[in-house]
Amino acid sequence: MSGRVVHLDGKPVVLAEQPLKGGGQAAVFPVEGDHGTVVKLYRDPPGPDQERRLARMLTMSPLAARPTDRNQPPELAWPTAMARSPEGAFLGYAMHRFGEPEHVQLVGLFTRAQRLRLFPQADWRFLVGVSWNLAFMTARMHHDHLVIGDFSSSNVVVDANGFVTFLDCDSIAFTDPVTGEPFPCLMHTTDYSAPERQAGGPATRSSDDFALAVLVYQLLTAGNHPFGGVPHDSTSESTVKDNIAASCSYVVRPDQVVIPRGTIDPSVLPPDLLTLARSAFGPGVHAPAARPPAEAWLRALDRQRSQIQICQARPLHAYGAHLPACPWCTRAATTGHDVFNGPRPVPLPPPSPVPQAEPAGARFGALKVACLVAALILIIVIGGIILDGAGG
Repeated sequence: MSGRVVHLDGKPVVLAEQPLKGGGQAAVFPVEGDHGTVVKLYRDPPGPDQERRLARMLTMSPLAARPTDRNQPPELAWPTAMARSPEGAFLGYAMHRFGEPEHVQLVGLFTRAQRLRLFPQADWRFLVGVSWNLAFMTARMHHDHLVIGDFSSSNVVVDANGFVTFLDCDSIAFTDPVTGEPFPCLMHTTDYSAPERQAGGPATRSSDDFALAVLVYQLLTAGNHPFGGVPHDSTSESTVKDNIAASCSYVVRPDQVVIPRGTIDPSVLPPDLLTLARSAFGPGVHAPAARPPAEAWLRALDRQRSQIQICQARPLHAYGAHLPACPWCTRAATTGHDVFNGPRPVPLPPPSPVPQAEPAGARFGALKVACLVAALILIIVIGGIILDGAGG
């Protein structure tokens, strides 16, 4: 596929020789002479169902009615054109480019080495803001009758302001608003998949809520997966997938798990957030209706944004107001490992007037009234919808 010519809406373009990234089912190529566009080509010839899915997606404009800040990147890497061979065969689709250094996969925030390289000024306050944006986007997509389906740390990118963008939108589950035809999500990532998805069940709002809970927990603990570790009664090395299927999380049942060395104590989460996490990773594992919906995470995170404390000794150490002392200083003193060690304090960009456009690193105590009102209106409007749909 090196240097091949494809047609986007009838216009020939030349793809770069090497893909930006590739997976088992597709590869993403830059377009020569167009830094802002990439083309996703399927490895196996896509069938008529996939072609019809893309054709219908091109008629849709999800989230288009919601105002965003002009500095905010698009929230969805939605298809912009069909990609065809010169002979007219369907090959894939074009979309806006979201890549380094401007955009980084969410997984880049999960290890100290990657955070210092990619986000050297990120602190816990930044991670709370990214979590808020992630919960907001999940709730907003559910409100627009979209199910993310393949929801993982690799399918979301974040920029330096904490704005999030969802990738691989061709796998999103939706029902065509014109024809009524359902398009299910056939993909999932095991480390973020609820048991019913692992068993082959369809993607639902509830399965999205499970993945959101895992991602928020990872963000707030600087990368720790809530289903890491090995059960005490395990006869072999246990995987995250195994632990999810067995409903075995150290966040809920720490006495049943050999917890990985270096794991951050769940108490770093404020009580209301920890309660949501324990609901999701306890009864919510096998009872989708018991999982907190995205709107519940959004409200809890919104409360916490105005209560974050900044360490007097180290400006990059931010933490919840429920703690009597800085947990990151305590951890650094006992382990020699500073989770948020960085070169300088985090700059505080001014807040923006629309919900997701609030930069994650902004001064949360100075959140503009317009932003808060918009978020609360959203909660009131969609809260009932999401709560009603929590069971899928």
